[in-house]
Amino acid sequence: MPKIKTVHGAENRNVASQKEWIAARKELLKAEKDLTRRSDDLARRRQELPWVRIDKEYRFETDEGKGSLADLFRGRSQLLVYHFMFGPDYKAGCPSCSAIADGFNGLRFT
Repeated sequence: MPKIKTVHGAENRNVASQKEWIAARKELLKAEKDLTRRSDDLARRRQELPWVRIDKEYRFETDEGKGSLADLFRGRSQLLVYHFMFGPDYKAGCPSCSAIADGFNGLRFT
């Protein structure tokens, strides 16, 4: 395997012809498509999981005051819930959670 000079220094890299690269890429594409099909199947199976009836009368503090779980839906069929990690000694929320939550600002599907 030849050493190739890169921006990170010299690296041992496999160098192939374009024909060899295309053959390897087609083989990898088969694996990628298989992974996509398996992921789609897993998502379908997740969506087919049975629902669980909620009998407890949960109460939540909202911008509009106290509300029930049903109130959180505001007439919509789905509710997005995100677990935002904010520990007792945190000065700010988890950076990854914060970045994800920032993308929810104004998110509304009707």
